[in-house]
Amino acid sequence: MPSPRLIGERFNLPLVLDRLPAPDAHSPDNPVLISVFAEDQADRVGTAPAEGRLDRDRARRAKVMRLLGSGHVRSPRDYYNAAMVLQHSHLVEHFHLGHVLARLSALAGYGPAKWLAAAAMDRWLMHQGLPQHYGTQYVEDGEGFRLWDVEPETTDEERAEWNVPPLGEAVRMAAEFPV
Repeated sequence: MPSPRLIGERFNLPLVLDRLPAPDAHSPDNPVLISVFAEDQADRVGTAPAEGRLDRDRARRAKVMRLLGSGHVRSPRDYYNAAMVLQHSHLVEHFHLGHVLARLSALAGYGPAKWLAAAAMDRWLMHQGLPQHYGTQYVEDGEGFRLWDVEPETTDEERAEWNVPPLGEAVRMAAEFPV
């Protein structure tokens, strides 16, 4: 796939999706993506400094997009690692691409990608002001946290297929978030 055109953080999503190959289950995992993923996760746990995180996130997304554009995102785990980094963005295009990458990874057999595919879709919907499908996204409501609006037609069986807890458990978890 030729390099997607980047303008800052924006890119041609339909073109990227049109040229996206399926993950290759026989391809070795990309060590650069493993490292970028580890850095992304380390920035979100423990005592990671919040200062500069947005810049670090932006740099990681740019690296992922370069790897994606140069054909260095190949294995199902690569797709998952790239999706995780992309969904830590503020652009709906990243959420959408993250969802597609995680879904392809899950369909190729990489189990951890199931929940991420659901979460990236929910984040994509939420940031467009739409109800989420699975129930993975929470927002502050002035008194604590609440689950973002959820499509009532989605069943707990469908959530279970994508490793998402039942809706009642998600609502309970929101009430337990520290303020």
